Amino acid sequence: MRDRLAASDPGLLRLTAGLRTVTAIALTLAVLAALRVPVPQLVAGAIAAMVATFAIRETSRAQQAITLALGLPVALASVSLGALLNQRVVVGDLFFVALIFSAVYGRRFGDRGTALGLIGFQVYFLSLFVHATTALLPALCGVICVAFASSALARFVLLPQTPAGTLDRLRRAFRARLAQLIAVQTELLDAGPDGVDTVLEDLRTATARLHETALMIQGRLEDGTSEPAVARLLQRRIADAEIASERLGLLLLTARSAERTDTLTLHLPGAHLPSGGALPVRDEATQTLRRDLEALRLLMLRPVGEARGTALAHLRNRLLGYRDEENLPQASPAVQDVFRGLGEAARAALGLRVALDGALDESDDSPATVRSRAELDAEDAAIEAVEVGAESGGEEPEPGGLRRPTTRAAVQVAVGSSLAIAGGELLSSQRWYWAVLTCWIVFLNTASTGEILVKGYRRLLGTVLGVVAGIGLAGLVGHHTWTAFALVLLFIFAMFYTAPLSYTLMSFFVTAMLGLLYTLLNTYSLSVLVLRIEETALGAACGVIAAAVVLPIHTDRRTNELLVEVLERLGVVTRAAVEQLSGGAGADLVEQARELDQALADLRAATDPLTHPITPMRSRRDTARYVVALLETCAYHARSLAATAELLPTHPSIAADPRLSGACARILHNIGAIAEHVADPRSPATTETGPSIASMLEPGTLRTPRYGRVTDRVLRHLQRLDEAVSGLARPLGVPRPAAGTGGKVKPVT
Repeated sequence: MRDRLAASDPGLLRLTAGLRTVTAIALTLAVLAALRVPVPQLVAGAIAAMVATFAIRETSRAQQAITLALGLPVALASVSLGALLNQRVVVGDLFFVALIFSAVYGRRFGDRGTALGLIGFQVYFLSLFVHATTALLPALCGVICVAFASSALARFVLLPQTPAGTLDRLRRAFRARLAQLIAVQTELLDAGPDGVDTVLEDLRTATARLHETALMIQGRLEDGTSEPAVARLLQRRIADAEIASERLGLLLLTARSAERTDTLTLHLPGAHLPSGGALPVRDEATQTLRRDLEALRLLMLRPVGEARGTALAHLRNRLLGYRDEENLPQASPAVQDVFRGLGEAARAALGLRVALDGALDESDDSPATVRSRAELDAEDAAIEAVEVGAESGGEEPEPGGLRRPTTRAAVQVAVGSSLAIAGGELLSSQRWYWAVLTCWIVFLNTASTGEILVKGYRRLLGTVLGVVAGIGLAGLVGHHTWTAFALVLLFIFAMFYTAPLSYTLMSFFVTAMLGLLYTLLNTYSLSVLVLRIEETALGAACGVIAAAVVLPIHTDRRTNELLVEVLERLGVVTRAAVEQLSGGAGADLVEQARELDQALADLRAATDPLTHPITPMRSRRDTARYVVALLETCAYHARSLAATAELLPTHPSIAADPRLSGACARILHNIGAIAEHVADPRSPATTETGPSIASMLEPGTLRTPRYGRVTDRVLRHLQRLDEAVSGLARPLGVPRPAAGTGGKVKPVT
């Protein structure tokens, strides 16, 4: 159960956020109840504690404390202005719009600017919600002080969260998700023709979840480790384990298929195994394979402290033995490839265990394990010796004026909020602020019109469902104050726990909670909840209109910009890896691969409006999914090339091959040509065609596997990368040269 929880919530980030917020609110309510304050002030305290807790996103405890301390005067000033301007409609509305502009513009100053802007906006909203007046202002200021103190107590004393502790929990989550992936791979052995597609979809999901956790770990290594060398070692071992497990899945798919499975099958939703997949075979080799997959799952899952005795050492020795050809069982070539993949995955598991848990007992090591340890030790020494200097001048200057993303978003939100205020006043002069809140929220963490449209739709759907729940809860709870507050705490926890998973669910819990708050304030009625739906729809519409009319960033433009960035980073990783594989100077390949993965994650999020089920353009949706799947395939092969290239300085049986640099020229040209065409469709750049990568090298290179030579290790990755990059040209409309007009690459000898 612990492993399942770790896998479902990497780092326990959602659980911690929910518990911390609920704890801060509960402390605030306990103090205010002891002071016998009226219910409206209890509600204000609960909202203020929630805002003071969730607004702060910095990882350093010192930075969190500074931001929380600065947030208190911002909150006091905001509630004071709200109370003073509450009865001055025109002046109050103008100030609200100015506050919204400033809050969004403050995002350019990083996490602290974002947090202070969020606190200022939400506390001003609080003053509108509880109808603050100058007479109530001293009491409200005291309530806010209690809320901030409770938030500090919950954050720093009761539920502390350090970068090192978060990283440790993320590493446990990585292990748990890796074990889940191997369990799904084991299911693939027994899946019949009718169930193989379901297992294949589970395999895609488990692979994507593992990659997500690896990215989360990489983003927290700098703050969570003691020194750069440790961070670099962990990053390398996490990448090795991820690549080895993904490769093992591909080899298993090939063993189950009637022919070699393309890497795209593992990334494209709905793709089928070639010929539907072969029938499951239950011979001696597959029984051994099933047993050893379970052994690999145990090796990946259990840390040293939970693996007493010699049983796991014997499993490790057996799996690492498959790295030697003489230990492979009698089976078909495809199944023997799976056993080779098991050996490489076991080596990655050994490196991961050493990096995460320290030195292991070596008394039961077999010769294969001793050799693997020697390789890992040499790699560790090389990693520790690398000094990665800060590069200057590598970043492009951020655009200024209205082209700056934060300035553009601030103008858009200000215009949308002005429309929401005007329309909201027509619907209700008392609760018009709900439209403004929705308009504000749909702009958070969005960067294009399509993203805003999808977020507005999800919020409206969650609000409608939440209103239905609110009606039922209000009837059940009635005026039982503390029962209602208990349910409010439950819904707030659920809101934070589900927020990263489903915006619709989060909106549902928010609206259900508001129904209870209205009950506590004695303002509940069916008409109020219906008005909530109307104001939400109005706010979402105003946000979409502002995003579409005022300085618009259309989804196509946004995805094209991110697509160009992914292609550029793909070219950087591929060029650096091949140069090192050809004998050139080394580079920080792991970091470059991480930047590629992050750029691809941003593109995947930006294409969400294009791939959402509500999109009416089905062919466009399929094209977007296909392009992203091809890019994920390219990224997988680029990561594998980078990982292999980093073995060169230390691996005793691998040597560089200068011919690879020439063989890679077409791939790099095509990546650049596609990027040029996406950036400017009028570009004359065309892709090149020619012989396969294998035929450009010496004949016979692939006839007999020789795993000790770098050419044999990377040639298939280069071939697949070449095919995937060429495959991108068709859906993106990149022209190819006419037959007989060039585009051929001279064979490399």
